Amino acid sequence: MPYVNIKITREGITPEQKRELISGVTNLLVSVLGKNPHTTIVVIDEVDTDNWGIGGESVSIRRQRGS
Repeated sequence: MPYVNIKITREGITPEQKRELISGVTNLLVSVLGKNPHTTIVVIDEVDTDNWGIGGESVSIRRQRGS
């Protein structure tokens, strides 16, 4: 039973995009590893940019600076 956790910043991803991610990851596990799609779990976690850090600072700050 594969479990895939996708973490992305919360920035307006649409329900359709989420469906595509879930379907695409499931299909990839089926085609590459022969996994059963009915027991494959995909979870998408959306993280606020204030709560996602790179290089010692939040993504929010980096984006404000244009980095």
